[in-house]
Amino acid sequence: MNERLHQRDLDPDPIKQFAIWFEEAKLKSGLPNPNSMVLCTFSPEGWPEGRPVLLKHFDERGFVFYTNLDSAKGRAIQALAKAELVFHWDSLGRQLRIRGELVLVADTEADAYFTTRHRESQLAAWASIQSHAVSSREKMEERFRDMEQKFKDKSIPRPSNWSGYRLSANRIEFWKADLHRFHDRFQYSLEKGKWELNRIYP
Repeated sequence: MNERLHQRDLDPDPIKQFAIWFEEAKLKSGLPNPNSMVLCTFSPEGWPEGRPVLLKHFDERGFVFYTNLDSAKGRAIQALAKAELVFHWDSLGRQLRIRGELVLVADTEADAYFTTRHRESQLAAWASIQSHAVSSREKMEERFRDMEQKFKDKSIPRPSNWSGYRLSANRIEFWKADLHRFHDRFQYSLEKGKWELNRIYP
């Protein structure tokens, strides 16, 4: 836990450095979902909102998650397409913050991912009126059964209001815990198309 993090330990490219830490999180964190991250946005009314989502893909273009576009998070993103992602791998003493702007993934990309989901998850995407009030669990189950009947013996297409967002990063921070709270923090900032790396105080 108290192993120091030095600038020489970090790749000049933060996406490559993320790949290293993410792979180590998958192998060593012991977490069932090391790809869980908190998505932080602002509601259309200006309230800060955070919720866990799952990272499904990343590359040099950005970090991808999927959601119902009519959900609270979808409406927040439509109002202000800026967000921050936070990973916390407590057992490794590591944290990551990724800030940037969001764009919808291509329909072909969303379609391809949707086909990889379990059939029950595909049905749930159709059944859920995400973030809206519902009178009971029974009502939810009834909608799910309705979708089962609708798509019985059929392949399930992606709902038009369900897709993915890609966060294109302009700032990425790597944080390493210190036993005495004097943590190591390194921040990459995108300046004129190039990444600058600086150590910052905890």
